[in-house]
Amino acid sequence: MLEKLRESLLNAPIVHRGEYHYFIHPISDGVPSLDPELLNEVAEHILSIADTNVDKIIAIEAMGIPLATLLSLKTGIPFCIIRKRSYELEGEYVLSQKTGYSKGTLYINDIKEGDRVLIVDDVISTGGTLVALHRALKEIGATVSDSVVVIERGEGCTKLRSEGFDVKTLISIGVDKNGVFIKGED
Repeated sequence: MLEKLRESLLNAPIVHRGEYHYFIHPISDGVPSLDPELLNEVAEHILSIADTNVDKIIAIEAMGIPLATLLSLKTGIPFCIIRKRSYELEGEYVLSQKTGYSKGTLYINDIKEGDRVLIVDDVISTGGTLVALHRALKEIGATVSDSVVVIERGEGCTKLRSEGFDVKTLISIGVDKNGVFIKGED
């Protein structure tokens, strides 16, 4: 199960930034090129575990977009992109987010009170972005039916759950100077 994802992660290039070992992967970076078979494998697995009885699929710019696009095509459910710039549309919701390596502002458009949503994203590491998004959606009055993240790295899931928000992940990894390893495998 998820053999293409597993193999591609184990072969992912590593960039060393000081003490931090950053993995480069098509799902999280769009580099190297994103193989349609890998994307389809991931989307099919998300659909097998996610609650799709929703009004909208939500993706965070940028790498959540390919996931949401394919999920939308497979289900017929419209998707919204949480953007990194404002469009100043009526009802636009502004949220601040902070991760382990950046902070910034995100903009939510076309999510309304009563909407049931599925959040999809590429990677969770610190959980900062997803915690901020869950809080914002709660404040808007939308219901998060499910959150699915492809790659889990770090303590982000623990942080999200400690805040009372649930998240599902497809694969959990660690990264060291030797490369990516899959957690839970011998």
